[in-house]
Amino acid sequence: MLYLPQKLTGWLITIVAVSMSVFHLYVAFFGAPDAYVMRGMHLAFALALAFLILPGRDGKAKSPNLFDLALLVAAAAASLYPMFNLEYIRMRMYYVDDPTALDYVFGITLILVVMEAARRATGLALTVTAALFLLYGLTWGNQSVGIMLDQLYLTTEGIFGIPLYVSATYVMLFILFGAFVERSGAGQLFMDFALALAGHTSGGPAKVAVITSSLFGTVSGSAVANVMTTGTFTIPLMRRTGYRPAFAGAVEAVASTGGQLMPPIMGAAAFVMAEFLGTSYLTVAAFAILPAILYYVAVFMAVHFEAKRIGLKGIPKPDLPRLGKVLRERGHLFLPLFIIVGVLLSGYSAAYAALCGIGSVIPTTWLRSTTRYTFTPRAIIEALEAGARNTLVVALACACAGIVIGTITLTGLGLAFTNVVMAASQNLLLPALILTMLAGIVLGMGLPTTPAYIVQVALLVPALVRLGVEVEAAHLFVLYFAVLSAITPPVAMAVYAANGISRAGLMESSWAAVKLGLTGYIIPFMFVFGPSLLMIGEWQVILGTVITATIGVTCLAAALHNYFFFGHTHFWERLLLLAAAFVLINPGLYTDIAGASLVGLTVASQLLLARPKRGEAEIPFIDAPETQPVAPATRERQPGE
Repeated sequence: MLYLPQKLTGWLITIVAVSMSVFHLYVAFFGAPDAYVMRGMHLAFALALAFLILPGRDGKAKSPNLFDLALLVAAAAASLYPMFNLEYIRMRMYYVDDPTALDYVFGITLILVVMEAARRATGLALTVTAALFLLYGLTWGNQSVGIMLDQLYLTTEGIFGIPLYVSATYVMLFILFGAFVERSGAGQLFMDFALALAGHTSGGPAKVAVITSSLFGTVSGSAVANVMTTGTFTIPLMRRTGYRPAFAGAVEAVASTGGQLMPPIMGAAAFVMAEFLGTSYLTVAAFAILPAILYYVAVFMAVHFEAKRIGLKGIPKPDLPRLGKVLRERGHLFLPLFIIVGVLLSGYSAAYAALCGIGSVIPTTWLRSTTRYTFTPRAIIEALEAGARNTLVVALACACAGIVIGTITLTGLGLAFTNVVMAASQNLLLPALILTMLAGIVLGMGLPTTPAYIVQVALLVPALVRLGVEVEAAHLFVLYFAVLSAITPPVAMAVYAANGISRAGLMESSWAAVKLGLTGYIIPFMFVFGPSLLMIGEWQVILGTVITATIGVTCLAAALHNYFFFGHTHFWERLLLLAAAFVLINPGLYTDIAGASLVGLTVASQLLLARPKRGEAEIPFIDAPETQPVAPATRERQPGE
C-alpha cells in the first residue's frame, strides 16, 4: 500500500486546517452564505482533516494511504454536491420528487464516510448508534431508501441539520478563540491566579485545581482536554501536598468536567441547546450559571473538608506567586473573556461575540512587555491550525448525530419513546427523572457530550416537559448527565485522562470521582423542583433558593468527607447532614425550616461533643521539584489501547 510522506502529510494538514479557520473567520465577518454552502464547506473541511489526521482503518497510521485519500476525495465531493446544485435542491419537492441517480450515489457516500470518520474520531459507539437508527428507519420505521436519503441528505433535517449548523456557526469560532487564548499565555495566568488566591490554605493545591479548571474550562469546553492541560501541574502538586493519588486524579477529573457547564463559554452542547430552545446563547448561559457555581462550590468544599480531615497544610506563602504581581504582569489576558461577555450582554450574537474575542486576543498581548511577543507569525498559524483540529471531533459528532436525529424525526420514534417513558414512570415525575438520568449517563458513556445530549433531546426531553418540567430545566437536566458520564464508572474518560498523570488504580479513582462529584448528580433534581435556581421567577425567591441550595451542597460534601466546620463528624452527625442536604433539594418554606433545623442540630452536637481532632499533626507541604520521578503506572488498560 502506498503512503504519503509524513512531511507532505503535515503540510497538507496545516493547509487544510488553516484554510478551515480562515474560511470561518471570513464568514463570521462578512456574513453567512446559504445553509448548504456553510455547512457543506464546514463538513468537507472536517472530513478532509479526519482522513489526514486519523489515517488507516484504526485511525492510528502514521500517514494516509491511497484508500484514505480516496475517502477524502469522496467525502469532499459528497459534502459539496448540494452546494453546487443549490437551484436543484431548492426547486425539488422533498418526499415527493424521487432522488436522482447522482443523489443516491453522493447521499449514500456521505452517510458512509461520515460514519467512518466519526468512528475514527470518537470511537465505535456513535457509528454503531447511527447504524442502528438507520436500520430501524429502513425496517420497523417502514421508510424507503429514497425517503431516508431525502431526509438525511437533501434537506437540512439530517446530516446538514441543526447540530452541524451549530458546529459551523458557533462552536468552531469559540474553539478557535480558545486556541488563541491558550497561546496568549492565559493558561499560566489561570494557574498563578488560583495559586495566589488559594494555594496557602489547607489542601491548597486541590483548591487550585478546582479554580484553575473552572477558569480554563470556560475556554476549553472539553473535560479530557482540560485534564491534560491543567492536570499535568495540579495532580503532581496535590500528591506532593499529601493527597492520595486516586483522590488527586479525581479532583482534577471532576473539576475539569464541570468546565462544560460553566459560563461564559460552555461546551458545544450549550450552543446546540440555544438553537433547540430558539433562544440566545446568553439566555442559556444565564440559567446555567447558578447550577454551575453550586457544582464548583460543592467540589471546593469537598476538597476543603477532606484536607481538614486528614490534616493537610497549604503551600508556604513565600513559594507562591503574589496576586498583585500576577495581575500586573498577566491580568490583562482576562480582557478577551470580558469582551465576549460584554458583547453578549450588548445583545449581539454568540458568533459575533466570539469573533470580537478572537480579534481582541493579539492586541491584548501588546499591553504588557511580558506578553508582547507571544504571537509570532508561526504562533498565529499554529493557533489557526489548533482551532480546526480541536473542532474535528465536535463537527464529526454533530454530522453523525444528524443521522440519528433525522431518523427519529422521520419515523416518529421520539413520540413513541416519550410514551414508553411515561408508561414506565407511571406518569410520576421522580421515576421519569431517574430513568432520564440513567439513560443520559449510559448514552454519555459511549458518545461525546454533544451527540449524547442531542439524542436525549429527541427521546427524553418531551416526556419531562409533558410531566410539567420547565423546558429549560428539562434541557439542562439531560445535559448535566451527558456531561457527568465523563466521571461515571465504568467508562469515565476524564478519570482515564487524570489516571495517566496520577498513576492511581482506575476503579479507586473512578469511585473517588463519583464521591467528589455526587452533588453534581443531585443539582439537576434541585433545579427541576426549584426552577428559581435557573433565574426563573422573582429575585427574592431566586436569592432564597441559592442560599438554601448552597447550604445543602455544603452539607452533602461534609457528610461524604466526614468533616464539618467544627471538626470530624460522628456517625449520627453525618446522617443529620445527609438528611439536611436531601431536604434542601426541594425548595420551600417547610423544607427550608427542616433543613436549617438539621444543620443546627449538627452544629450543636459538634460544639457539645467537641473532642480532640484527628489529624491534628498536619502533613507539611513537601517542597519537591515538579520534575520529580513518579512511580510507573499501574492502571488498567484503557479502551482502544
